[in-house]
Order: sequence, then C-alpha cells, then structure tokens
Amino acid sequence: MIFLSEEKLTHKAMFTGIVEEIGTITRLSRNDRGYDLGINAKVVLGGTKLGDSICVNGVCLTVTQLWDGGFTAGVSPETRDVTNLMDLKAGSRVNLERSATPTTRLGGHYVQGHVDNVGTIAQFRRDDDALWVTINFPADMLRYVVPKGYITLDGTSLTVVDVYENSFTVQLVAYTQTEIILPSKKVGDKINVEVDVLGKYVEKMLGYYQPESQNTPKSGGITAEFLAKNGY
Repeated sequence: MIFLSEEKLTHKAMFTGIVEEIGTITRLSRNDRGYDLGINAKVVLGGTKLGDSICVNGVCLTVTQLWDGGFTAGVSPETRDVTNLMDLKAGSRVNLERSATPTTRLGGHYVQGHVDNVGTIAQFRRDDDALWVTINFPADMLRYVVPKGYITLDGTSLTVVDVYENSFTVQLVAYTQTEIILPSKKVGDKINVEVDVLGKYVEKMLGYYQPESQNTPKSGGITAEFLAKNGY
C-alpha cells in the first residue's frame, strides 16, 4: 500500500459529471486528522497516482492511498458538514469519476466537485422507460437552478426539467439509470447537489461590477434601469 503525506495535497481539478463507474465503500474510519474513506474501484484506478483527484458522489477528493482494487481519500470537516458522505457505510455504492485532462471529451458540463448543498429526494415517477426524479432543495439556492440548465446530482451531470418553489425535477433515460446510483436511492435520501457555477459568476458580476463611468450606478450594481438608459 502506498501513502501520501498531507504536504502534497494542494491541487485543483475539474470534472464533467459523466460517471465512469460505481464503486463500493469499504470503510469510513476516523484517524488522528479526521476521517478516511476507503473505496473499491477498477476503472478510475487507471492512470491514477497519489495526489490525484477523484469525484466521489459529486465531491472532489484527493487520493491518499492506493492498493490493488481500490483507494483511500480523506474527508475534511467542511466536506463532512455540507455533503452526504458521512451517511455512507461499508457496502454503500458511490458514483466515481477521475478528474478531466486536456484531452478529455466533455460529455457533461463543467463540474468542480464542490457541493453547494444537500437536497432530498421527494419523488420517483416512471414514464415508460424514463424515470422522473423530484429533488427538494433550499429555496435560496433555487435561483441558480433553471429549466433546461445543468445540475450535478451525486456527481452526475443532468439537465433540469422543471423548477418549482422548493424543488426541481430531472429525467433519467434508460441507459443512465443503469450507470449511476440515483435510481437505487429511496424517497427521503439525501443527495449532493452542485449548481452550475456560471450562474454564481453572473450573479457576482451583476451585483458588484462597477466600471469607472459617470453612467454607472453608484450602488447596487447593474440594474434594469441602467441597462435601459444605456440602450440595452
């Protein structure tokens, strides 16, 4: 077994939300620094080195140990607080994806592996061979969720169908249902949600961008009145 010291853990990564395989949890154990998550896997071990990033149920984790047939990753306090990883136990199944490379086919969307909040599965509904899933989600986060926009659920890139006051829906085609863990979950289960980061960037720019111009509003960022006044 190979180990990695904490000094080598500084990294950045991105993912596409296309699950490469479903792994199985071997343990969630406490150590002197926090918690270790052991995972049996095959596909994602290909080309993986110590310090690489693997997305586990939508959470970007660093590989700290490698062995024949699996890997270990540390779970930080922040990760424990904002994700569903602490609900895992030996035998739990998880979605896995290696971090993207410059030659990766971007079949999903830009996924950071930074969970924004945890949603709750409210309903499953069959529609021929498709599966509709309704996710309850905090109302203050739904401003980042738009119909036909991207959403990441437990590391899976999906398209939002409808958005309601406290929830949103997605639809899984038959193939996707066999490749991810979502259909095996139950109503009431928690699910990691990462919204499309583009919405957060746009909100930030509209609220704080203030060019040095007398035509720019002095406070409140760009408003509808400002855009109309300047010909938009």
